Amino acid sequence: MWFVFSMSCVHYRFQSRLTYDSLQFKGLNITVGELKRQIMRRERLKFCQLKISKAQTDEEYTDDDALIPKNTSVIIRRVPAAGLKSSNRRFVGHQAGPSAKSSQTD
Repeated sequence: MWFVFSMSCVHYRFQSRLTYDSLQFKGLNITVGELKRQIMRRERLKFCQLKISKAQTDEEYTDDDALIPKNTSVIIRRVPAAGLKSSNRRFVGHQAGPSAKSSQTD
């Protein structure tokens, strides 16, 4: 008797994107850790960590050994790796006022 395993997939999208991509794998499930590794490799990401949550419930997968069933949709968030500062810089416009003046002594 021959068993044919077709490729399974997980649909993922980054929180900042509108469309989903699919990642194929063999079997019925993929671990959270393996999904993170494959997404990091596919998207050429370095120096960050990924947080994965279920798209339908927004429940975050916190255990890298947890199993994600095939055909699941997930949302990915990038966070700076531990010990690194975020490269996402926000600039605030200059505000004129009493606190912006330099203090002078007589």
